[in-house]
Amino acid sequence: MVNIYYDRDADLGLLKDKTVAVLGYGSQGHAHAQNLHDSGVNVVVGLYEGSKCWQRVLDDGLAVATVPEAAARADLIVFLVPDMVQPQVYTQIKPHLRPGKALVFAHGFNILYGQIKPPADVDVFMVAPKSPGHLLRRMYQENKGVPALIAVEQDYSGKARAMALAYACGIGSTRAGVLETTFQEETESDLFGEQVILCGGITALIKASYETLVEAGYEPHVAYFECLNELKLIVDLIYEGGLSLMRYSVSDTAEYGDLTRGPRIINEQVREEMRKILKEIQTGAFAKEWILEYKADAPLFNALRRREREHPIEKIGAELRQMMPWLKKS
Repeated sequence: MVNIYYDRDADLGLLKDKTVAVLGYGSQGHAHAQNLHDSGVNVVVGLYEGSKCWQRVLDDGLAVATVPEAAARADLIVFLVPDMVQPQVYTQIKPHLRPGKALVFAHGFNILYGQIKPPADVDVFMVAPKSPGHLLRRMYQENKGVPALIAVEQDYSGKARAMALAYACGIGSTRAGVLETTFQEETESDLFGEQVILCGGITALIKASYETLVEAGYEPHVAYFECLNELKLIVDLIYEGGLSLMRYSVSDTAEYGDLTRGPRIINEQVREEMRKILKEIQTGAFAKEWILEYKADAPLFNALRRREREHPIEKIGAELRQMMPWLKKS
């Protein structure tokens, strides 16, 4: 049975006399830092010297320091830089750890796979909001929140769980609800979701369906609309009300096709491949592969990136999006 916590379960006062160093000022970093600051927490943002975000932090009314300086001042050190950068950043903050400090993560990758090995005399916990940073910030400003996960990996102080809840309260997540998990469960389920559906699965399905129509002689522009553009309409309905709202909202013809043809696409062969991918995550095989790829300057990763940018669906999409002035330019 999952435990869910709200404002009434958290004591923000636990952070009253603490300094929180937020390392990084990207999507998550800016939201965590600003929300904590507005909650009355003493925050310092840790950046590398010369960071383009340095002046932005000052303009936002927050204190900023180099990563080692921020770590030296802080009681809680929050890793909100990319996964593959975190081990290098850890070498800069390690000399400034002292008994009773806390290392805070928003994703468990580096702890689960041993890329960061904290000393035994610090707390290690996770607070992982389930939204992009800009939404976390906007919901806080509207006196709302986004759900989050918390997990405790190491409880030296005996207060790690309470501190995780206090931190979640400071960023506004206990307004919506906070679920308790573990570093292993969060990391493995997160990687699985990214690879099988949220990123890997959906992009492969989009491209394969587009290519199938084009190969059969259908107009590429029409194929783009049917296989990619309309996806947002369906995902928005699912996001708002689950599969039931989507099926209620589409035509009977679409729903019948969904119920009878969907299982032919996601068949037992596909499910077996999903199980293999999950096993690679659970055994650490994927993590090892990705860590070695990154350390080798990511030749395969960069080649795949280039190939995907050149896919015909990207060129057609760029053309068609010019017809949609309501889209945010990025």
